[in-house]
Amino acid sequence: MGALTSWIDPRLPELGRELGTALLLAGLGIAVALIAHRLLYGLLNRLAVASESKVDDLVVRKLRAPTRWAMVALGLAVAARESLVLAEVWQKLAGFVMPALIGWIALAGLNAFVRASTAEAELAPADGKARRRRTRLAIFARIGAFLIVFLTVGLMLLAIPGVRDLGLTLMASAGLAGLAVGAAAQPALKSLIAGLQMALTEPINIGDLVTVDGQSGRVEDIKTTYVVLHTWDERHVIVPTSKFLETTFQNQTRDSTAVGGAVVLHLDPLADIPPLRAEFERQVRANPLWDGRKASARVVEATAASIELRLALSAADPGALFELKCAVREGMLAWIRENQPGAIARAVG
Repeated sequence: MGALTSWIDPRLPELGRELGTALLLAGLGIAVALIAHRLLYGLLNRLAVASESKVDDLVVRKLRAPTRWAMVALGLAVAARESLVLAEVWQKLAGFVMPALIGWIALAGLNAFVRASTAEAELAPADGKARRRRTRLAIFARIGAFLIVFLTVGLMLLAIPGVRDLGLTLMASAGLAGLAVGAAAQPALKSLIAGLQMALTEPINIGDLVTVDGQSGRVEDIKTTYVVLHTWDERHVIVPTSKFLETTFQNQTRDSTAVGGAVVLHLDPLADIPPLRAEFERQVRANPLWDGRKASARVVEATAASIELRLALSAADPGALFELKCAVREGMLAWIRENQPGAIARAVG
């Protein structure tokens, strides 16, 4: 028995007491932090419910989870001051945990701000200012989220001694590698810079009707590296952001959602134009999709085989314009078949 006792570290009971004390202090710190968080958010919830604005409700809801864990970390940091064992453990974890919590809170705050601002923009009238505001929010939110995540991960990696030492060692020989990585990442960096430039110059906005490379559609979303176009036939066309800064494209709703278009009819050169013009104006005025701005019929081309009658019209938005053009095209063709069948252009054999 004496031999067995000699193998036991005489400091073992003392270490056990220190460990027990550390666990007790850690549990007490976590409990106090959770109680404080619950009381604080109970008060904030009452204030948010009493307020007429929905923005504070959104902010409180988004920040609830990250602030809870931040309070737990604060409770452990305070408890670590009373225990050497807990202080040693917390010192090793703090450099990794604190940047993650701060980044989480910043990302949640950014998300809450963007969601609240987007909700206000959606309630505003659908004019050019509201669409430009939504576009800036979407682009800057993604750039801000990227920067927060990038900095958070960088700070977390620097807290690992092996990674920090490896980074310092590689800094001496990073010149050539940096050039290689920069060359490889040039397309991505180019698109990222193009996204920031688009937010500042605003050549397009969310909701605009654009035509690029023969593809027409409404801008559904603007990412940092690409733009999503939603076409009339329910397709989604992905266009690189840099495309809108380097090539020519059409933006039919730059300052207003109201748009204009035309229906082209190929007719026989002997067609009687005045009755066709009168019928077109009658059909357009009778259609509720017409916004009353534009309705004109002009012969824009004439050859020995046919003429082109351009029926210009307008509507309040791109969807209404598409439906109006289809209705006028069908209506005019039906009227020509019944009243001027000789006006139909015949192919020259």
